[in-house]
Amino acid sequence: MQLCEVKRILSATVLSGADRLEEEVSSGCGSDFLSDVLAYVHDQNLLLTGMVNPQVIRTAEMTDIKCVVFVRGKHPGDEIVQMAQERGIVVMTSPERMYTACGLLYSNGLRGN
Repeated sequence: MQLCEVKRILSATVLSGADRLEEEVSSGCGSDFLSDVLAYVHDQNLLLTGMVNPQVIRTAEMTDIKCVVFVRGKHPGDEIVQMAQERGIVVMTSPERMYTACGLLYSNGLRGN
């Protein structure tokens, strides 16, 4: 699934990496616990989270996540967006709740591992 499809499906706004929306993601996960992301996420390209702090971007970088979608209408601060830009990570925000966002992406073909 291309990131532009993720944007459309989740009614998301792109905050970082708008030039990378043609990139493909093959799997995703949703978590507000970054320790779980570090422990259990492998070969996942997309992270859905409601956590809005710089650790999210650091975690995404460490786990090779291409895109972070902040759910529940959460908006990261400028520092987080800047960090993502520097690391080549796409950042979006979606009004959808975590459960709904995961379900929408799953029903449109994006799987978790």
